[in-house]
Amino acid sequence: MNGLRFLQLAGAANVRPFTILALTFAAIAAADLGFGALLHSATIFSVTQLFATLGLAALGLGLTMIVDEFDLSIPGSFTAAGAVAVLTGADNPWLGIACGVATGLAAGAIQGALIVSLGVRAVGLTLGGFLTLIGITYVLTGGSTIAYSNQAVSGWLHQPTLFGLISNRGVVVLAVFLAAAAIMFFTRLGRDIIATGSNRAGAPVAGVNTAAIIIGVFSAAGALAALGGVLLSYSLQAASATQLSDTLVAAASAAILGGVSLSGGKGRALGVAAGVLTICLLRSGLSAIGAKPYTLEIVTGTLLLVVAIFDAPRFLDQMGRLRRWLGQPRR
Repeated sequence: MNGLRFLQLAGAANVRPFTILALTFAAIAAADLGFGALLHSATIFSVTQLFATLGLAALGLGLTMIVDEFDLSIPGSFTAAGAVAVLTGADNPWLGIACGVATGLAAGAIQGALIVSLGVRAVGLTLGGFLTLIGITYVLTGGSTIAYSNQAVSGWLHQPTLFGLISNRGVVVLAVFLAAAAIMFFTRLGRDIIATGSNRAGAPVAGVNTAAIIIGVFSAAGALAALGGVLLSYSLQAASATQLSDTLVAAASAAILGGVSLSGGKGRALGVAAGVLTICLLRSGLSAIGAKPYTLEIVTGTLLLVVAIFDAPRFLDQMGRLRRWLGQPRR
């Protein structure tokens, strides 16, 4: 593959998450039959609220996928951090945020260090991390829902802004995405993360400290998921061991639709944001137009299958063979 062809494919991969988002919006708008349910402010607010809930977990998971790993403990950090923040942040919300984020960061750092030092893959190890974090959350909450009494913080996070289309919590999550995008695009750290995922064995030749990158990425992933859990628990004024502990499927779907490769070395923060918005648009948009509940699974599954096919290493080769076959004269 020559350099020009590579650049064309890279550009297409960067644009694809936004193309999927636009096509999803157009398809749901067409199915709306002109009733305007999709463009109603309540539907848009629902989409952005889901974005605020799933966004940081998807971003954290996406980062681990970029370095060719997969962090199954993301929902555990999300849930445990919310409980820690509720227990410690009633009088001082910032203390609760710090304790909650520190919980996720520590969990990620420990798992990253074990992956590097033991030379194991993340899937099995982080499954243990997930179960441990959920177990700790059960201990902290006593197996029930615990309330957060600071209504002022909850009210501010849930308060709509920007013409009532997004909450303050959503704005915070969007700001984190923009900061992550800037780091990935403009700094050497971002390039080192991509290099680690592309070729972990060869990256050290270019001066990349892959061990530090792996530990840092898992630490950041845990902290991002934790921050998402803290913001949600504050907003809902409650936390429990079962509170959205099933975010993994939605987060993974969003990361894949957002252009993150399961084989590592590819992905952008803004692409993940587009993937999250696609999942949220499907959830809220299909509900707004009265689609059957199972429609979400069918449409999401179909999108993931199409993306997987286009990402297949042999897809371009097969398309080239098909074009050559179609171009051959028939006898």
